Amino acid sequence: MTARTRTDILLLAGFCAFLYFYGLGQFGLIGADEPRYAQVAREMMERGDWVTPTLGDRPWLEKPPLYYWEAGLVYRAIGVSDVAARIPSALDATLLVIAVYLFFRKFRGGMAVDAALITASCAGMIGYARAASTDMPLAAAFCMGMLAWWAWRESGKRKYLLTFYALMALGMLAKGPVAPFLAGLLVVVFSVGVGEPRLILRTLWIPGILLFCAIGLPWYVAVQMRNPVFFHEFILEHNLARFSSNIYHHPEPFWYYLPVAALAVLPWTVFTVIALVESLRGWWAERKSAARELEFQFRIFAVAWLVVPIVFFSLSQSKLPGYILPAIPAAAVLLGDYLLRNSERSQALPKWLVVLHALLASAPIVPAVLINYAVTEHRLPGGRPMFIAVAIAFVLCFAIALTLVRRHLRMLRFVTLVPVVLSVAAVLKLGTTAIDLKLSARPLAMELASVETKRLPLAVYGVQRELEYGLTFYRNQAVQHYESGNVPAGEHLLVAPTTWMHNVDKETAGRHVTLLGHYAPQSVDYYYVAAAGSKP
Repeated sequence: MTARTRTDILLLAGFCAFLYFYGLGQFGLIGADEPRYAQVAREMMERGDWVTPTLGDRPWLEKPPLYYWEAGLVYRAIGVSDVAARIPSALDATLLVIAVYLFFRKFRGGMAVDAALITASCAGMIGYARAASTDMPLAAAFCMGMLAWWAWRESGKRKYLLTFYALMALGMLAKGPVAPFLAGLLVVVFSVGVGEPRLILRTLWIPGILLFCAIGLPWYVAVQMRNPVFFHEFILEHNLARFSSNIYHHPEPFWYYLPVAALAVLPWTVFTVIALVESLRGWWAERKSAARELEFQFRIFAVAWLVVPIVFFSLSQSKLPGYILPAIPAAAVLLGDYLLRNSERSQALPKWLVVLHALLASAPIVPAVLINYAVTEHRLPGGRPMFIAVAIAFVLCFAIALTLVRRHLRMLRFVTLVPVVLSVAAVLKLGTTAIDLKLSARPLAMELASVETKRLPLAVYGVQRELEYGLTFYRNQAVQHYESGNVPAGEHLLVAPTTWMHNVDKETAGRHVTLLGHYAPQSVDYYYVAAAGSKP
């Protein structure tokens, strides 16, 4: 191992450790998905049944098992915790960064560290690498698979095509048939775009297809045999119906993913757009000869990889930000190739380009510094806090612009990573307490445990599902719903919004009820409800 390689490894390890792993447990699981997926993984691990995912001991067939398997293995190694639930995504993101580095070293001949660090530091990558969800396992498998496909396309070595099929199978185990479908669509678009439709048939290699089936299908067969409703619930409802209708109430306009992608690629948005436009112009001007130039074709491949998922999911009637995560590393790959071709040029960059990049690269520091206000007050403040945040952003903006004017693209990676590191550090330093109190069920679960003299069942009434699933995970017990008519007959704890006190009185009429406390950050009360028929 050369000194340069050791330096590269240490650099990537340091950035991935900080961006993805540092402070994973400083705030609890947030949203509905994180605690729900974490609890499904716990139940799968505790039951020793690695086929049927369950939630509250009932089959939970919305997602395939890859994340649950990963989290279950981490739970067994270090115990169940919110940190353990997030580690699989952090590991998957790190593997993807390493794959980008190795790919550029072997097939692009330079900019390996730059491409890998750009991948690691995209806002979308950082956010989903720190989340207990199925999005990062899918994105990592899919993106590493597309790198393997291009490695086969350029080298002709079938081991890379086998790797492609294996990774698509893992992608299907991560989130369903969307992984092989998107990969097939991408290969078709690219092959037609460069005038080589025979690539489509060459990709359909029987040994690879058999390997895909051997890895990806056994779980689907097993879960269908044990749960006959699986096909209808998972394929028809959570794939086809989710795409073709607004059944899960996530409607957004067609153009929704344009700003989402722009934000997810921060702080590299400006130069990604430049690389995208340059590549498309080159393809249009040289489309008749592109089939003979692998280096040019690679740019078109990266463009297709970036654009196809965004267009595909823009057609979906149900839209969530994480859907286009598989496209974000393509932006880093496209930009890495752009820097490889242009970083040694000595001509000055256009002033407007430098200023715009500096502004967008430094802008995230403002909400990062003010994260406490954003979470607790749902707005950014004025006055001194805003002045300080804007002043920090201005200094960073000026430093980035000045460096790029003097040193050109050679310093792009270094100066752009500075605000990324500072923004992540600011969120972890200034925002974790507020995030934990306002968005996680962890502090409330600790309060409930502190007032119990014995373990009691738990019910909720009128609370958001984020809080419900959070309590399910942190208390490791099924939660009953008053509004569904599931009022426990025995003694139990009840959590309800403060404004629902009258509703609680109606539902518990004739039973002894004691208000135990008020959790102000999320405006809920918690009660002790005696068993039905017991005397006060």
